[in-house]
Amino acid sequence: MPKNLKEELIFTLVLAGLMVFGMTSYNVVLSQGFSLNSINEIFTGYPLGLFVALLCDFVIVGPIAKKIAFRMLIPKYMKKTATKIALTISLLMVAGMVSCMSLFGVLINNQNLLSYPTTWILNIIVALPLQLLIVGPISRFVLSSIQS
Repeated sequence: MPKNLKEELIFTLVLAGLMVFGMTSYNVVLSQGFSLNSINEIFTGYPLGLFVALLCDFVIVGPIAKKIAFRMLIPKYMKKTATKIALTISLLMVAGMVSCMSLFGVLINNQNLLSYPTTWILNIIVALPLQLLIVGPISRFVLSSIQS
């Protein structure tokens, strides 16, 4: 877990950067197929997606996820292990960020808002394992290497 603002910023930049790249790639390939044009679309859409993700993370989802994790889901009488805290916050963050970023994707691509539930489901299916199995461990490794 990050111990200060510098570590929080680095951890969030790595985590959000990798998640946005992975999810942008997934969504572009899902909608357009894989081609040179899709690669261009991924890299042109990435900066705005990363900006929106960081904004959502710092302003909306992060504070809410941490508040829920520490006040509701991990009660005071339970032992607060680092693994339990990290997993709880990760699951809440994925749910919140998929909700925000799926809405962003629907709006930025001029899709009907009725496509939001389908978009959300397709994104959560990929975002959960991506975060829990790949991006989360990479981000925690980077964080542990700067803490040493």
